Formats: sequence, C-alpha cells, structure tokens
Amino acid sequence: MTATDPLVPALAGLVVDAVWFLESCGDDEVDPDSTVKMMEGVGGELLRLPLDQRDRLLQVLTDLAEVEPDPARREFLESFPSACGLVEEQ
Repeated sequence: MTATDPLVPALAGLVVDAVWFLESCGDDEVDPDSTVKMMEGVGGELLRLPLDQRDRLLQVLTDLAEVEPDPARREFLESFPSACGLVEEQ
C-alpha cells in the first residue's frame, strides 16, 4: 500500500465512526456490556499494530481531523487516540 492509498483513511474513519456510535448509544439501544467489550476489542487490536502502522494510523487520524467540517466529529477524531490508549492522555 502506498502512502496515498485511500483505503487506510476510509477504514480509519469507519473504525472511529463505529466507536463513536457505540459511545453515543443509550443503554436501551445497545447493551452496555456489549459496548464495553467491542470498544476494548477495538482498542486492543489497534494496540497490537506494529509501531510503524500505529504511527501511520495516528497520522491518518490527525489528517482526518484537520479536514473534518463537523465540529463534533472533529473533536472525537482528535480524542480517539487517547480514548483508545494509543497515546498518553494530555
């Protein structure tokens, strides 16, 4: 895959949107235990990425946030790395 491959940003955006959906659902929409399991699974898989791929993901998330017109999604994109444990909380 090349650095300009559109697949990586598209997949990163989908992962972020899925986690955002899970976080925003009420207990009556999605079972809270299932939400926690899914979010822990996503975070765990991302942490298992080799360091160079994790760095690439972090750059893709930064790039997505910079061009995101929706302020709420931009904020979530910016907070996603620390929420998933990819970086230390600031």
